[in-house]
Amino acid sequence: MIHVMIADDHAIVRQGLKQILNETEDIRVTGEAETGFQAIKIVRHHDFDVMLLDISLPDRNGIEVLKQIKKDKPNLAVLVLSMHNEHEFAIRALKAGAAGYLNKQSAPAQLVIAIRQVASGDKYVSPAVAQELANSINSDSDQPLYTILSDREFQTLCLIASGKTLSDISAELFLSPKTVSVYRARILEKLKLNNNSELIRYAIKNKLVD
Repeated sequence: MIHVMIADDHAIVRQGLKQILNETEDIRVTGEAETGFQAIKIVRHHDFDVMLLDISLPDRNGIEVLKQIKKDKPNLAVLVLSMHNEHEFAIRALKAGAAGYLNKQSAPAQLVIAIRQVASGDKYVSPAVAQELANSINSDSDQPLYTILSDREFQTLCLIASGKTLSDISAELFLSPKTVSVYRARILEKLKLNNNSELIRYAIKNKLVD
Protein backbone atom coordinates (compact mmCIF):
# COMPACT_ATOMS: atom_id res chain seq x y z
CA MET A 1 0.00 0.00 0.00
CA ILE A 2 1.27 3.48 -0.93
CA HIS A 3 0.68 5.95 1.91
CA VAL A 4 0.18 9.51 0.67
CA MET A 5 0.33 12.87 2.42
CA ILE A 6 -1.48 15.86 0.85
CA ALA A 7 -0.41 19.46 1.54
CA ASP A 8 -2.84 21.94 -0.02
CA ASP A 9 -4.61 24.93 1.52
CA HIS A 10 -7.89 24.26 -0.32
CA ALA A 11 -10.12 21.74 1.48
CA ILE A 12 -12.07 21.03 -1.70
CA VAL A 13 -8.88 20.16 -3.56
CA ARG A 14 -7.73 17.85 -0.77
CA GLN A 15 -11.10 16.13 -0.69
CA GLY A 16 -11.07 15.66 -4.45
CA LEU A 17 -7.59 14.18 -4.40
CA LYS A 18 -8.51 11.86 -1.52
CA GLN A 19 -11.56 10.63 -3.36
CA ILE A 20 -9.56 9.84 -6.50
CA LEU A 21 -6.73 8.11 -4.65
CA ASN A 22 -8.79 6.16 -2.12
CA GLU A 23 -10.70 4.57 -4.99
CA THR A 24 -7.53 2.77 -6.09
CA GLU A 25 -6.51 -0.60 -4.67
CA ASP A 26 -2.98 0.35 -3.71
CA ILE A 27 -3.07 4.03 -2.62
CA ARG A 28 -4.41 5.57 0.59
CA VAL A 29 -4.29 9.15 1.85
CA THR A 30 -3.10 8.96 5.45
CA GLY A 31 -2.11 12.56 6.13
CA GLU A 32 -3.26 16.12 5.33
CA ALA A 33 -1.98 19.66 5.87
CA GLU A 34 -3.22 23.07 4.79
CA THR A 35 -0.07 25.10 5.47
CA GLY A 36 3.64 24.64 4.95
CA PHE A 37 4.28 24.66 8.69
CA GLN A 38 1.74 21.90 9.27
CA ALA A 39 3.16 19.86 6.41
CA ILE A 40 6.71 20.00 7.79
CA LYS A 41 5.53 19.15 11.30
CA ILE A 42 3.43 16.16 10.20
CA VAL A 43 6.13 14.75 7.93
CA ARG A 44 8.66 14.93 10.77
CA HIS A 45 6.48 12.77 13.02
CA HIS A 46 4.91 10.34 10.55
CA ASP A 47 6.06 8.18 7.67
CA PHE A 48 4.66 8.42 4.15
CA ASP A 49 5.68 6.99 0.80
CA VAL A 50 4.62 9.96 -1.32
CA MET A 51 3.75 13.59 -0.58
CA LEU A 52 1.58 15.73 -2.83
CA LEU A 53 2.76 19.30 -2.25
CA ASP A 54 0.99 22.40 -3.54
CA ILE A 55 3.59 24.94 -4.61
CA SER A 56 1.38 27.86 -3.45
CA LEU A 57 0.80 27.56 0.29
CA PRO A 58 -0.49 30.49 2.39
CA ASP A 59 2.39 30.70 4.86
CA ARG A 60 5.47 29.48 2.99
CA ASN A 61 6.53 29.05 -0.60
CA GLY A 62 6.21 25.42 -1.70
CA ILE A 63 9.82 25.28 -2.88
CA GLU A 64 11.02 26.30 0.60
CA VAL A 65 8.76 23.67 2.17
CA LEU A 66 10.09 21.09 -0.28
CA LYS A 67 13.71 21.88 0.61
CA GLN A 68 13.01 21.54 4.35
CA ILE A 69 11.13 18.27 3.91
CA LYS A 70 13.96 16.80 1.84
CA LYS A 71 16.35 17.70 4.67
CA ASP A 72 14.12 16.00 7.24
CA LYS A 73 13.05 13.02 5.12
CA PRO A 74 15.44 12.71 2.14
CA ASN A 75 13.85 9.44 0.99
CA LEU A 76 10.30 10.80 0.84
CA ALA A 77 9.10 11.13 -2.76
CA VAL A 78 7.54 14.58 -3.18
CA LEU A 79 5.26 15.21 -6.13
CA VAL A 80 4.69 18.94 -6.59
CA LEU A 81 1.23 20.04 -7.67
CA SER A 82 0.54 23.45 -9.16
CA MET A 83 -1.81 25.54 -11.25
CA HIS A 84 1.25 27.38 -12.55
CA ASN A 85 2.70 27.07 -16.01
CA GLU A 86 5.14 24.15 -16.09
CA HIS A 87 7.65 26.31 -17.96
CA GLU A 88 9.86 27.27 -15.00
CA PHE A 89 8.29 26.13 -11.74
CA ALA A 90 8.78 22.48 -12.66
CA ILE A 91 12.51 22.91 -13.21
CA ARG A 92 12.94 24.73 -9.90
CA ALA A 93 10.93 22.05 -8.06
CA LEU A 94 12.95 19.20 -9.57
CA LYS A 95 16.24 20.95 -8.79
CA ALA A 96 15.05 21.41 -5.19
CA GLY A 97 14.52 17.66 -4.81
CA ALA A 98 10.99 16.95 -6.07
CA ALA A 99 10.40 13.52 -7.57
CA GLY A 100 7.99 15.00 -10.08
CA TYR A 101 5.79 17.91 -11.06
CA LEU A 102 2.12 17.70 -12.03
CA ASN A 103 -0.35 20.36 -13.09
CA LYS A 104 -3.56 20.27 -11.03
CA GLN A 105 -5.55 20.21 -14.25
CA SER A 106 -4.04 16.87 -15.23
CA ALA A 107 -6.38 13.90 -15.60
CA PRO A 108 -6.95 11.74 -12.47
CA ALA A 109 -5.39 8.75 -14.22
CA GLN A 110 -2.19 10.77 -14.72
CA LEU A 111 -2.09 11.56 -10.99
CA VAL A 112 -2.34 7.87 -10.07
CA ILE A 113 0.37 6.93 -12.57
CA ALA A 114 2.64 9.69 -11.22
CA ILE A 115 2.21 8.56 -7.61
CA ARG A 116 2.93 4.92 -8.43
CA GLN A 117 5.96 5.96 -10.46
CA VAL A 118 7.59 8.15 -7.80
CA ALA A 119 6.70 5.63 -5.06
CA SER A 120 8.77 3.06 -6.94
CA GLY A 121 11.79 5.37 -6.87
CA ASP A 122 11.49 6.84 -10.36
CA LYS A 123 10.96 10.45 -11.40
CA TYR A 124 7.77 11.65 -13.06
CA VAL A 125 7.76 14.43 -15.63
CA SER A 126 5.34 15.35 -18.40
CA PRO A 127 6.59 15.64 -21.99
CA ALA A 128 6.60 19.45 -21.60
CA VAL A 129 8.81 19.26 -18.52
CA ALA A 130 11.07 16.69 -20.17
CA GLN A 131 11.65 19.17 -23.00
CA GLU A 132 12.46 21.94 -20.53
CA LEU A 133 14.97 19.67 -18.79
CA ALA A 134 16.58 18.85 -22.11
CA ASN A 135 16.83 22.56 -22.91
CA SER A 136 18.38 23.28 -19.50
CA ILE A 137 21.37 21.09 -20.40
CA ASN A 138 22.52 23.90 -22.70
CA SER A 139 25.29 26.18 -21.51
CA ASP A 140 24.43 28.87 -18.99
CA SER A 141 24.89 31.53 -21.68
CA ASP A 142 21.93 30.06 -23.54
CA GLN A 143 19.64 30.21 -20.53
CA PRO A 144 17.09 33.01 -20.01
CA LEU A 145 18.15 35.69 -17.55
CA TYR A 146 15.34 34.82 -15.12
CA THR A 147 17.07 31.51 -14.30
CA ILE A 148 19.65 33.44 -12.27
CA LEU A 149 16.95 34.71 -9.88
CA SER A 150 16.67 33.11 -6.46
CA ASP A 151 13.46 31.20 -5.71
CA ARG A 152 12.14 34.13 -3.66
CA GLU A 153 13.03 36.64 -6.38
CA PHE A 154 11.41 34.46 -9.01
CA GLN A 155 8.25 34.17 -6.92
CA THR A 156 8.17 37.95 -6.45
CA LEU A 157 8.63 38.45 -10.19
CA CYS A 158 5.64 36.23 -10.98
CA LEU A 159 3.46 37.95 -8.37
CA ILE A 160 4.31 41.43 -9.67
CA ALA A 161 3.67 40.27 -13.24
CA SER A 162 0.28 38.86 -12.21
CA GLY A 163 -0.79 42.34 -11.06
CA LYS A 164 -0.09 42.15 -7.32
CA THR A 165 1.06 45.31 -5.55
CA LEU A 166 4.07 45.34 -3.23
CA SER A 167 1.64 45.48 -0.29
CA ASP A 168 -0.23 42.43 -1.63
CA ILE A 169 3.02 40.53 -2.07
CA SER A 170 4.22 41.56 1.38
CA ALA A 171 1.06 40.12 2.96
CA GLU A 172 1.08 36.95 0.82
CA LEU A 173 4.72 36.11 1.50
CA PHE A 174 4.74 37.27 5.13
CA LEU A 175 7.54 39.71 4.37
CA SER A 176 7.96 43.38 5.17
CA PRO A 177 7.24 45.86 2.33
CA LYS A 178 10.89 46.92 2.56
CA THR A 179 12.07 43.35 1.93
CA VAL A 180 9.76 42.98 -1.06
CA SER A 181 11.09 46.27 -2.44
CA VAL A 182 14.63 44.91 -2.13
CA TYR A 183 13.63 41.77 -4.07
CA ARG A 184 12.02 43.95 -6.75
CA ALA A 185 15.18 46.06 -7.05
CA ARG A 186 17.32 42.93 -7.38
CA ILE A 187 14.99 41.54 -10.06
CA LEU A 188 15.14 44.72 -12.11
CA GLU A 189 18.93 44.83 -11.81
CA LYS A 190 19.47 41.17 -12.72
CA LEU A 191 17.04 41.26 -15.64
CA LYS A 192 18.30 44.66 -16.81
CA LEU A 193 14.83 46.20 -16.59
CA ASN A 194 13.80 49.69 -15.51
CA ASN A 195 10.27 49.47 -14.13
CA ASN A 196 7.24 47.26 -13.47
CA SER A 197 5.86 47.73 -16.99
CA GLU A 198 9.02 46.30 -18.50
CA LEU A 199 9.00 43.53 -15.88
CA ILE A 200 5.44 42.53 -16.80
CA ARG A 201 6.24 42.52 -20.51
CA TYR A 202 9.30 40.40 -19.81
CA ALA A 203 7.28 37.85 -17.79
CA ILE A 204 4.62 37.57 -20.51
CA LYS A 205 7.22 37.24 -23.27
CA ASN A 206 8.94 34.43 -21.38
CA LYS A 207 5.62 32.70 -20.55
CA LEU A 208 6.10 33.04 -16.80
CA VAL A 209 2.49 34.14 -16.33
CA ASP A 210 -0.66 33.06 -18.15
